[in-house]
Parts: sequence; structure tokens; C-alpha cells
Amino acid sequence: MRAKQTASAWSPLRQPVFRALWLAQFGSNVGSWMQTVGAQWLLIGHGAALLSLVQVAAGLPVLILALPAGVLADLVDRRRLLLAVQGGMAAVAVVLAGLAFAGHLGPWTLLALTLLIGCGNAVNGPAWQALQPTLVPREQLRPASALGAVNQNVARAIGPALGGLLVAAAGVEWTFALNAVSFAGLLLVLARWRDTRGAAPRSEQEREQALAALRAGTRYVRNSPRVRRILLRASLFVPGAAALWALIPLTAHETLGLGSAGYGLLLGAVGIGAIGGAWVLPRVAGRLGNDRTLALSGVMFAAALLAVDFVAVTAVAWLALLAAGVAWIWALSTLNAALQLGLPSWVRARAVAFYLLVFQGGMAIGAFVWGQLAQWAGLSTALAAAAGLLLAGAIPSRWLPLRERSVAPTAGEAWPEPVLVLEPAPRDGPVLVIVEYLVPEPNVEEFDRVMARVESSRRRTGATSWSIYRDAARSDRFLETFTVRSWSEHMAQHHERYTGIDREFEAAARALVEGQPMVTHAFMRRL
Repeated sequence: MRAKQTASAWSPLRQPVFRALWLAQFGSNVGSWMQTVGAQWLLIGHGAALLSLVQVAAGLPVLILALPAGVLADLVDRRRLLLAVQGGMAAVAVVLAGLAFAGHLGPWTLLALTLLIGCGNAVNGPAWQALQPTLVPREQLRPASALGAVNQNVARAIGPALGGLLVAAAGVEWTFALNAVSFAGLLLVLARWRDTRGAAPRSEQEREQALAALRAGTRYVRNSPRVRRILLRASLFVPGAAALWALIPLTAHETLGLGSAGYGLLLGAVGIGAIGGAWVLPRVAGRLGNDRTLALSGVMFAAALLAVDFVAVTAVAWLALLAAGVAWIWALSTLNAALQLGLPSWVRARAVAFYLLVFQGGMAIGAFVWGQLAQWAGLSTALAAAAGLLLAGAIPSRWLPLRERSVAPTAGEAWPEPVLVLEPAPRDGPVLVIVEYLVPEPNVEEFDRVMARVESSRRRTGATSWSIYRDAARSDRFLETFTVRSWSEHMAQHHERYTGIDREFEAAARALVEGQPMVTHAFMRRL
């Protein structure tokens, strides 16, 4: 089995559209990393606090835009959205390069333009990740996720090295110019691709208003214990890891005495480690499981941060960053695959937006905190504190498991169509649904436990309120009630939103009752 997993690691690249987008994204990622090196080196003499703001400017927009962007990606054609966003980012990159060549690029102008590019990335992220599962068969989703991380980290190996050499040979402005050019390939592929798989669902049930769609996504995440655990595990890893990206330029310059070329090669070690880590990840995850793999990643990353600063030898630092790259790819691939495999299609982009909010928000907040701490207490103190946070975050893996089980997004049969005398319009609502169960006394305790899971299922798929009542006149009669915003959203529950696990919860409840539950639908009367 392990050999089969390894052999299939590159199988998503056999899908033509995935391959074309993967290669185009690679070129864009190389350009982005070249620009990052140029921006950080331009600010290297301005102190740790200002230097760390490069990462803050790149990640802060996610805190504001990730959730609306997730809603947008679930409601519009994702290919066209990506095309528009990438075009806007390319325009900002051209302005950035032009100002650099003209000699008018000061620190705050650089940070402002980096913030604009960060806004583009915040809108781009949910659409890009939600598009990925439509490009490959379901069984290739895990390697596709790993290949996405490989793409970023091969670029991380090449881009910083090229950027550092380019800064040393020709000047910072050329890193900005090549980044602007790097958008061309991705724009061309997106413009030529006409496959309808990029479109968001267009059924009446999925044409939600933006605010209602945001509320639906929030309800899903709040009532999905599995997604909440993944987000919490990400929040325990990312802020500590942010210290590397925020402070490594300062470490290279002050602790190791490296120039721009040496810094680029040092940062390239992270990318090389990530490539190797992705290669062995299927075997490691197969042996250790997701939870221990993620915990090991935190320990390895913490050790790398400590080694880079306290040993202060370039060769040791390079090896430590190699290990950090391995840990980085293991953590990101494990978290991303665990999330994607558990999301039904109707809410995928919105749930991914929450993940990006935690991930990029953690990067921005972490970078700001470590930059301020380094400015106030010293670089060594900041790196040691970040390592301590990573080690502490590795401890709760036993209590916060990343469930191995995946969810088939369309599994299970649809509910029977309700028999109605009054035919409602799609927007009629709210809808009150009442389900009557007859539960024998010996089954009541187990029924209560199962219905707690049913409650999460109802809320996850659209219920705005939920209750269960026991009849005072007849002790075996239980009434489940829940409300849904509109008839169209309730029909989406019937036909599109329930997954295999939701069906299992409902089947477990019905196995404890006598006969078939009776279902009543009622609409609010406005007098």
C-alpha cells in the first residue's frame, strides 16, 4: 500500500488543466519570492519592527477579506474571479517596479503596495483552493494538495536564491520587475481555459445572497467539530512558524553576516527541504498518521529556529532551515488535506476562507509580535519564544485529533420529497420543520446522545435554530424542531448539503425509534 501511495504522488499532473495551472502558478510563485527577498532586503537597515511589517502587510488583508472572498468564490465563476484578481495584482506589481526604477520607492510606499498585493492574495486564496478539487479525481485530492505545497516550496527554493543573486548583481528593482512579468503565464492559462468546472454552483438552492451565504458558512464551521479542530491545530503552529519568515533576513544579516546573495541561498534551503519533505510525506504520514506528523513538524521547526540563532554557523543554519522546510511542508500538507477531504462542495470555499483567515492571520500577527519582541528584547529572545510556542502547540495532538475519515460530499440518498398542499416559492420562509419520533424508554438515553450529533448536522447544513422536546402527556413522543431561512435553502439540505456522515447520524437516530418519523413543514405567517 505504501508503494502505491508514493507512486501516485505526482498523478494529478496527468490532468491537463491541473498541470497547466500548476506550471503557471509556479512561475508566479518564483516571481513572488524574488519580490519578497527584494522587499525585505530593501528594509534590512530599518530595524526588526519595520522589517517584520513586510509579512504583516502580506497577511493582514486576509483577516479582513478572507471570509467575504470565500462567499464570493462560492457564488461566482471562480475562473473569472481568479483572472480579475491576478490581473489586478499584476498591475500593482508593475507600479511597484516602476517606482523602484524611478527611485521613488520608500519604505512606507513599499509596504502600502505590498498590502495591495496581499489584498489580491486574500481574494485569490479561497477561489484557488476551492477550484483545486474540481480539477482532479477525488482519490487524487491528497497528492494534489501536496503538489500545491510542492509548487510553493520549489519556488521558495529557486525564487529567493535568484532574488538574492539579482539584488547583488543588478539591484532590488529588478526583482520587482521580474515579479510583474511572472503574472503573464497564469493570466494566459486562465484566459484560455474554458472548462465550466471553474464555475460556482448555479442551482436555485445555491444562489444565496452574500450575507446569508456568509452566515451559512459561519454556521457550518461553528457546528463542525472536525473543522474547528483543524483550525485550532493550525493556530497552534502558524504564529510560531511566522518568526522564521519575519526574522530570517535579520538573522542572515546580523547573526551570520551574510549579504543579499547569501540570504537568498539561505532562504532557498527552506524550499529545498520542503521538496524533499513532500517526497517522503506519504511514507511518513502512512507510518505516523496525521496527528503525530503534525506534532513532529512543530518540534522540528522549533529546533530549527533555535539552531539558526544559537549555533550561529552558516552551514548549520543552512541545515536547520532545510529541516524547517521539511517541517513546513509536512504541517501545511497535513492540515490542508485534512480540511479539503472533509468539506462538501457547497461550502468548500467559505470553509477554506476560515482556514486562510487562521493561517494568514496567524502569520501576520505572529510576524508583528516577533518583530516587536526582537526590537525590544533582542533577536535571540524572539526566536526562543517562537520555538517555545511551537513546542507547546505540539503537545495537544492527542486531544485535538485530525480525523482520518473523509466525507463523500454527495453520499447518501436524498430525503423523500415532502408532500405539500401549498406549493411554496423558493424564497418563502422562514421554514419550521417538525420531526416526530416515538422512542421506547430503553432507547431514550442513546437517542439523546445521537440527537446531539443530529443537531450539529442540521445547523451545519442550514438550520438557524434547533430544539428537541419530550411530550409531557406521552413519554415516548419526542419532537425535533428546526428552522431554515427559506424554502430553497431547505431544499438544498434535502438534495445537496447532506453528506454521508450526516446520513449516518440521521440513520442512527431512526434506528432507535418505532416506525417512521413524521415530518411537518410550516411557514411563518406575517399578519
